[in-house]
Amino acid sequence: MKITIKLITRIFIFLVATLAWGQAQEATLNFVPSQTTVNFTLGDVLHTVHGSFKLKAGQVRFAPASDAISGEIVVDAASGNSGSTGRDRKMHKEILESARYPEVTFRPDRVEGKVLALGTSPVQVHGMFGIHGAEHEITVPAQVELASDHWSLTVHFAVPYVKWGIKDPSTFILRVEKTVDIDLHALGPSPWVAPR
Repeated sequence: MKITIKLITRIFIFLVATLAWGQAQEATLNFVPSQTTVNFTLGDVLHTVHGSFKLKAGQVRFAPASDAISGEIVVDAASGNSGSTGRDRKMHKEILESARYPEVTFRPDRVEGKVLALGTSPVQVHGMFGIHGAEHEITVPAQVELASDHWSLTVHFAVPYVKWGIKDPSTFILRVEKTVDIDLHALGPSPWVAPR
C-alpha cells in the first residue's frame, strides 16, 4: 500500500510539473513550405474558381499561458495558380500586381482564447494582413494542435479584397464575389523551445 501511494504521488508531481513546464514554455511554429497549403476560393455567377499559393516562409512564437504572439507568415503572391493561364495572367498583372507586390503577409499580435500546451484549441488570432502594398487589421479563426513532437494549424477566413482597394475583376457579363475565401493548413516539427 505504501509503495502505491508513493508511486501515485510521484506520478501526480510529474504530471503537475510537466503541465507547469508546458504552460511556461514558448512555442515556436516553424512553417515548412512543403507541409503548408494555402488555397483560395472565389465565386462567380457561372462557377467557383479554386486555386493555391505557395508559402515563402513563416515563423510564429507564443506562450500558451498568455495572449502574446509574434512572427510573420509570408506567401509568394506570384505563385498564385487557378489552373487557367489567361485568368492567372490577369490576376497577377491587373489584380494582385504581383510583380510590384510580390508578398502577402500576416503578422499576428494577439490570441483570443486559451491555447492548450498539449492538445487542440480553437482560437481567434488578431493581426495585420499585408496585401497589395497595404496592411489591414484582421481577426481569423484558427484551430491549433500542439504536441510534444509536432504542431498543426488550420485557418479559414475571408479577404474583402475589393473593400481593401484591390481591383474588382468583374466584367459587364461576369460578376465575381467581392471576397475571396482563404484556407491555410500547416504542419510542423516540435513547437517547444527553451524560454529566453
